[in-house]
Amino acid sequence: MKPVAGKTLYLVDGSGFIFRAYHALPPMSRPDGVQVNAVYGFTNMLARLLSDAGAERVAVIFDVSRHSFRTELYPQYKAHRPPAPEDLIPQFALIREATRAFNVPAIELEGFEADDLIAAYAAAEIAEGGDVIIVSSDKDLMQLIRPGVSLLDPMKNKPIGAAEVMEKFGVPPEKVVDVQALMGDSTDNVPGVPGIGQKTAAELINLYGDLDTLLARAEEIKQPKRRQSLIEHAELARISRELVRLREDAPLPVALPELDKRQPDPEVLKEFLVAQNFRSMLSKLLGPDGVKLAVARAAATPAPTVAPAPGSVTMPTPADAPRNYELVQTRDRLDHWIARAHMVGQVAFDTETSSLNAASAELVGISLAVAPGEACYIPLAHGTPGGQLDLGGDRPQQIPLIEALDALKPLLLDPSVLKIGQNLKYDMVVLEKYGVSITPYDDTMLLSYVLDGGKHGHGMDELAERHLGITTISYEEVCGKGKKQIGFAEVALDRALAYAAEDADVTLRLHSVLKARLLLERQVHLYESIDRPIPTIITAMETTGALLDRNRLRELSTDFGQRMAVLESQIHEAAGEVFNIASPKQLGEILFGKLGLADQGKTSKTDNYSTSVDVLEDLRASHPVPGMVLDYRQLAKLKSTYADALVEQINPRTGRVHTSFALALTTTGRLSSSDPNLQNIPIRTEEGRKIREAFIAPEGHKLIAIDYSQIELRLLAEVAGIDTLKEAFAAGVDIHALTASQVFDVPLETMDKETRRKAKAINFGIIYGMSAFGLAQNIGVSQGQAQAFIRAYFERYPGIRAYMDRMKAFAKEHQFVETLFGRRCWVPTIADKNAARRGFAERQAINAPLQGTAADIMKRAMIRVAATLTETKLPAKMILTVHDELLFEVPENHIDEAIATLRPVMENAAGSVVSVPLICEAGVGQTWASAH
Repeated sequence: MKPVAGKTLYLVDGSGFIFRAYHALPPMSRPDGVQVNAVYGFTNMLARLLSDAGAERVAVIFDVSRHSFRTELYPQYKAHRPPAPEDLIPQFALIREATRAFNVPAIELEGFEADDLIAAYAAAEIAEGGDVIIVSSDKDLMQLIRPGVSLLDPMKNKPIGAAEVMEKFGVPPEKVVDVQALMGDSTDNVPGVPGIGQKTAAELINLYGDLDTLLARAEEIKQPKRRQSLIEHAELARISRELVRLREDAPLPVALPELDKRQPDPEVLKEFLVAQNFRSMLSKLLGPDGVKLAVARAAATPAPTVAPAPGSVTMPTPADAPRNYELVQTRDRLDHWIARAHMVGQVAFDTETSSLNAASAELVGISLAVAPGEACYIPLAHGTPGGQLDLGGDRPQQIPLIEALDALKPLLLDPSVLKIGQNLKYDMVVLEKYGVSITPYDDTMLLSYVLDGGKHGHGMDELAERHLGITTISYEEVCGKGKKQIGFAEVALDRALAYAAEDADVTLRLHSVLKARLLLERQVHLYESIDRPIPTIITAMETTGALLDRNRLRELSTDFGQRMAVLESQIHEAAGEVFNIASPKQLGEILFGKLGLADQGKTSKTDNYSTSVDVLEDLRASHPVPGMVLDYRQLAKLKSTYADALVEQINPRTGRVHTSFALALTTTGRLSSSDPNLQNIPIRTEEGRKIREAFIAPEGHKLIAIDYSQIELRLLAEVAGIDTLKEAFAAGVDIHALTASQVFDVPLETMDKETRRKAKAINFGIIYGMSAFGLAQNIGVSQGQAQAFIRAYFERYPGIRAYMDRMKAFAKEHQFVETLFGRRCWVPTIADKNAARRGFAERQAINAPLQGTAADIMKRAMIRVAATLTETKLPAKMILTVHDELLFEVPENHIDEAIATLRPVMENAAGSVVSVPLICEAGVGQTWASAH
């Protein structure tokens, strides 16, 4: 079983949801008399979508008003539309509140319609290699359908693709705009060409190819009335085209990464549902105690078929080649397949398990493939106790699990047989619990990641579509979804065979495509020396896990809760009334209504006030409430996300927490952590650092934290060729003090902390593309002063500006930049017409070689550290990696030896590729916090 990878963006047509809900439900009102039938229907549809859809990103897009660039172009556009029903108008704001209660962005932009924003977000996601599902049946959105973009009718739960567009309009999606321009639209008052209906418009566009060609050749039309109408109303047709064409270059009010799907805050959602008196929905969405969310994430809807990626190698067998799949239920047939693998010299391998969390997953079955179309499935735990199958008291015939693993072990360790997997680290973690290891191996996910990085996702289903033209069987097809979903151990064996054997078969076929590209695209060394060895290292880390102090977490939870209660009282006292601090609406009314603070928090004329972190930070000096609310929010997040959640994530079998590291998710090659995410534990505040106090060493051991000091600044000096900085790093000079001295013309011997702090902000800000405005906010100076500091910085270090310009130019030419080790970090939006997207890509182009090289160095360090631990038999365990840091668990009597052995390994991990010295700092403690 393989976790789903890649980005799928769901864009919800808010207006479509609203009006469907309003017209579908009878009048409903809250106890205060406010109509909420549209709110109820909208909330119900959104909850169902979030539960059933496989969205990694999601947003609801709304219209602001009827005034847009289209009404400037053609004042009659939508002019005859009646106003919204009076009882619906008050519900618009509540519907936006509902969206935010589910922690989903509610996006709108003055001057543009919702359809334009949907078009722009779809284009942006596709440019980043993702897929887009537009939740709407609106015909105007059908022009956006293309490989990777489809519509989903929310009422019928029916996908709408190119075939449905052809059926409706008589033309493919890319020609819908021309047809609409000719036929017009009476609903929106789009004029079109008089006398031209849909059927005629489709015939003309199919005949002449496009609108411009048709209008240029209108004299050729045989029918007199049609010819005359096209000639006389050609300009109307062109205007109509501009009215119906959606603006894919519209600005993005919210950046794409901010659309990443997030679980709702239970208290915020509960408060909203209670306020609307939605009792049945409250019971449905929240647990009995009104806290536990039941909005579960399901697996993704299969993405539409897309053409093979450019540069793909032709697969050796067609996608529709015969599939000979066998269910292996006896030892002699298992031995047959093992013999085949030995004879062929390679075998694709996959596990089916009870959970996507590898640390807690139990093995259910194993699939093998030895040639395209030739695969088998070995069931090992189907119909086991606790399942829901009615097997008449008898389990299906299966080889005993231990016997099967004993037979497979020699094959999985045979150095003459290459094992091929997709996200093989997952299978390694599962099998490690059974004492089974895998070597040597190739991983198709990592092959794809090395070749195509951030261009697209690297999950098997997406890769099969992209490179093989195969739409794989989805997990839901065999297990169901939602509350009716069953475990894989309960799946009938014939269905399990089709699904599991296909996994191994497709993995084998992908391997033949991707492995051939490595040599052609000169990525062999990166894959072989950095990415391929990593799964073994990470498997050991994930299997070991980190020990947590449950009592300390409970103490922190109690402490945070008590401090929240105190802050709550202080906030209410300062505000002069009791209100729900977690409600953005109520907080906005207090801050901007009752207290009369500056109203820069207003998001629109009809919307609520913004109470984001940035807004509250700006207001901190104006009144005590904003600062206290920020402190309250921080404590609430630490309590719920870490102090409370980490206790629940301790594995009962090991007593430890086992995070999962994603190896192919980031653009730069960095590892990311989830379930739980241990890389996002805040360390810049005292409260955040306290969470690390709960990570402890077992009795008789200590934790050693070794991290790279200022690695990205050192790499900047390297790649930009700044001799002054390189010499300073070589001499061990305080780089921030040196920068302050150079930029502010202050002697080193008289350097004060404040001036050094400003230089530090500039040093790190330059790497991340910080603007003068951002720097001014960071160090508390005017924007003009900040701009002068940046100008002085570049004048003193002109090589940095040259490096930045060089990276942007390279990215514009090649669509990627490279790390010092040759990893390609793709930035496909570098030439985007949208200034915001282009600017973000330019900052990526500057930072990615630095962050990516640092990530490559960390991986090289982990590989070398693991080898050193084996060679020296040093009793130390590598248990976590967090960006530039490695955390070790070491017996107390080996602390000095471990530091003396491991720190030089890490400092020399870059080899001769980096001339600037890399320095590592080591700390020791009983807890992770005290090791810093």
